[in-house]
Amino acid sequence: MKQNVRIPHPLIAVIPLVVLVALIVLVINLFPDDALAGASQVALMTASAVCVAISMVVYKVKWHTFEQMIMGTVGDASVSILILLLIGMMSATWMISGVVPTLIYYGVQFMSPIFFLPCACIISSLISVMTGTSWTTIATIGIALLGIGDALGIPSPYTAGAVISGAYFGDKMSPMSDTTVLASSVAGADLFKHIRYMMYTTVPSITISLLLYLIIGLWYDGEAMEINQYLTGLDNAFNISLWTLVVPVFTGFLIYKRTPSLITLLLSALAACFCALIMQPDVLAGIAGETTVTAKSLFMGIMTTCYTKTHVNTGYEAINDLVSTRGMAGMLDTIWLILCAMCFGSCMVASNMLKSITQVLLKAITNTVSLVCSTVTSGVLLNLVMGDQFLSIIMNASMFREEYMERGYKPELLSRSTEDSATVTSVLVPWTACGMTQSTVLGIPTLVYLPFCFFNIISPIMSCLVAVLGFVPKPEKSEK
Repeated sequence: MKQNVRIPHPLIAVIPLVVLVALIVLVINLFPDDALAGASQVALMTASAVCVAISMVVYKVKWHTFEQMIMGTVGDASVSILILLLIGMMSATWMISGVVPTLIYYGVQFMSPIFFLPCACIISSLISVMTGTSWTTIATIGIALLGIGDALGIPSPYTAGAVISGAYFGDKMSPMSDTTVLASSVAGADLFKHIRYMMYTTVPSITISLLLYLIIGLWYDGEAMEINQYLTGLDNAFNISLWTLVVPVFTGFLIYKRTPSLITLLLSALAACFCALIMQPDVLAGIAGETTVTAKSLFMGIMTTCYTKTHVNTGYEAINDLVSTRGMAGMLDTIWLILCAMCFGSCMVASNMLKSITQVLLKAITNTVSLVCSTVTSGVLLNLVMGDQFLSIIMNASMFREEYMERGYKPELLSRSTEDSATVTSVLVPWTACGMTQSTVLGIPTLVYLPFCFFNIISPIMSCLVAVLGFVPKPEKSEK
């Protein structure tokens, strides 16, 4: 069934990627606040069209080849799309139920502006290690930390960078993480050996990141909002109570029991809805546009919170923006973008253009350093092309696995190099599922928080540096 497609010349293969990057740069410059509303999607579809046109005209690739690849790739992304919708629902219900406002209310009273960024990074790391997912960490505790940072006068991009750095460090080091399990299994490495081997690069990377966040805290002279004003605004709008924290405790229990992600997110959102009915009836009535609490207003308030935008008046504009939510509808632009990114990645694979580019990297391998650097470069490149973290991990480990085996290297070296690149840099690319999801959840454009995601930036560099310094196992002789 698979057509024998010719491999294009590398200079031809990079044309769609160059077109995409050029269009994305234009889109970000011309639509800085609305890039997700459609312009980025059009850029991806245009680049896909360029890829298909070159392949069909020059290399005589049949349309059926592209169609089958797109159908398979988009089908594989269906679970991720459902997860995105549930994240939108959960983050909204956690806010309106009072969970996030309560965390912010008490957090601003204990946090210091100087140590806030390293603390935010450490907290996100611990939560992510325990949950095994960076997405859930950022959508829950990340939003609360963003609010605390605003109250302390820390710019949102700084906080977002610290939260993302910590969340992705914890995600990599957690045996419950799907990316960690995926990378080790595709590379053929033992899971716990893979995690231990990653410590050679992840520990130095997170240590440097924490030092940089501490330096920012020491030198940044931000104007903190009056804490009492912040507390008053939250207290006026919500029923602040430690009882609301039953919801995150319940969510943590589900994660501890290794409940599937879809079920965990749904049950967590439903628990928050129940909490809102008990703790925030006036808020729900206000969202429904009613002045009195009735069964009708409560039902309308819950439904509105779950699926669309909500606004709660706290008496302070800055706090109003913080506690506003978008529900499942707020994730639709992200889902649209992911589908277009999947289409582009599928076309690049079906046309063999991606294979052509990666073969250039394989030809450059002469020793251990070039092998690791090629793997890392490939992981970053795949994120730029594929638009999906999981596809990038699978393809990167698959492409280099035979090369590592032939040279006698342990599979942990391959899995670590893949994680140091494909896993952590996905959130830095504006058109990947990770980049767009975190941008949507945090309300900050990807390229705005990118410079402050120190761990994600340092990790691929550290992976190459460790190889240069020789901290890799010596290759074993092949038994051929």
